[in-house]
Amino acid sequence: MKDAYILDQHFENTDFVQFPLEKGEYENCTFKNCSFEYGNLSGFSFTDCEFTGCNLSMTKIGSTAFRNVLFIECKMLGLQFNDCNVFGLSFKFDGCVLNNSVFYQTSIKKTVFKNSKLIEADFTECDLSNAVLNNCDLSGAVFDNTNLEKADLRTSVNYSIDPVLNRLKKAKFSLSEVHGLLYKLDIKIDKNS
Repeated sequence: MKDAYILDQHFENTDFVQFPLEKGEYENCTFKNCSFEYGNLSGFSFTDCEFTGCNLSMTKIGSTAFRNVLFIECKMLGLQFNDCNVFGLSFKFDGCVLNNSVFYQTSIKKTVFKNSKLIEADFTECDLSNAVLNNCDLSGAVFDNTNLEKADLRTSVNYSIDPVLNRLKKAKFSLSEVHGLLYKLDIKIDKNS
């Protein structure tokens, strides 16, 4: 059976857990206030699509293709982005909750994360070069052998990034959060001076 090809469709207020989305390729489609929680989008393809106010928490995304996909104010807890189809992988996040999501070994250069929570997200061995993390909470996020060259974290907070274990050449940080780069040195930094 051939997978469906869906173009220019709008889906709103749909519970795709109860009524599963037809497996296939979705191009230039919008999903608004839909629930995919604990669902299975493995093998689906989304190109030039937009998800707004959707719940994708714990959804399976094995071999899922996300190409130029925008996520706005979505709840996306525990997603395994490392299982996605790597070909053309590109997305933007604005106002999303991505806590406990895994980006292990993904190449997501130039990705924009804006006003998002990435608490305890795993960026181990991830290529985030030229990425923009604008006003994001990175509490407990893991950066280990991560490429952050030319990344912009100036407005993000609560990160702990070891400069010895990560590539930071020309990355941008704010002076007020520089302690997140020096935490391993066990020194006291007076934030008031």
